[in-house]
Amino acid sequence: MELMRVENLSKVYGKGDTAVKALDNVSFSVEQGEFVAIIGPSGSGKSTLLHLLGGVDRPTDGKVFIENTDIYELNETQLAVFRRRQIGLIYQFYNLLPILTVEENITLPMLLDSHQVEKKHFKELIEILGLKDRLDYLPNQLSGGQQQRVSIGRALISNPSIILADEPTGNLDSKNSKEIIDLLKLFNKSYHQTLVVITHDERIALQADRIISIEDGVIAKDEVIRQ
Repeated sequence: MELMRVENLSKVYGKGDTAVKALDNVSFSVEQGEFVAIIGPSGSGKSTLLHLLGGVDRPTDGKVFIENTDIYELNETQLAVFRRRQIGLIYQFYNLLPILTVEENITLPMLLDSHQVEKKHFKELIEILGLKDRLDYLPNQLSGGQQQRVSIGRALISNPSIILADEPTGNLDSKNSKEIIDLLKLFNKSYHQTLVVITHDERIALQADRIISIEDGVIAKDEVIRQ
């Protein structure tokens, strides 16, 4: 079943002679439960694409549908709520709030929505992430790998429709990188969590169900590597 549909997505920065086309008429869809890797060289437009998919930036032209909702038809308030509930974002540099504990960082999307945290889901999540003994720690008391686990927990706490990860291992050593990708694959396979990962690491991309290659703002290749 189709979960996300991208139609003729374009993004231009600047105007006139200084205009830069970061994305040019990009179209594709993502099935529910699919693990898609988006790869490309630096400056190819892959991070711009992820920000547009996540509603963090607005396109110059085109549409993004998530569960049949045209996210750019929403106003800023509606989009912020939709993003918080339906899209889990994971960044390379974690983006944790330094004054909040591990538990507070993870549950923040639910608290912003004035929703009760489901205790069973939270307990299961921190067990899988190996954070049970770190809930009262602040981010600066954690290793990079632990901070990224908190970021994953925050992305998953609201049971979003889709997880979007922008170079989630780019700031980690090889051991922590493997652990983070293994965790994302676990959520994808065992919990049928739809996953789109931006990466420059071919080893990570080859673990996906499908690889989309971006070059100069267009899709150069879209290849299914496992069913």
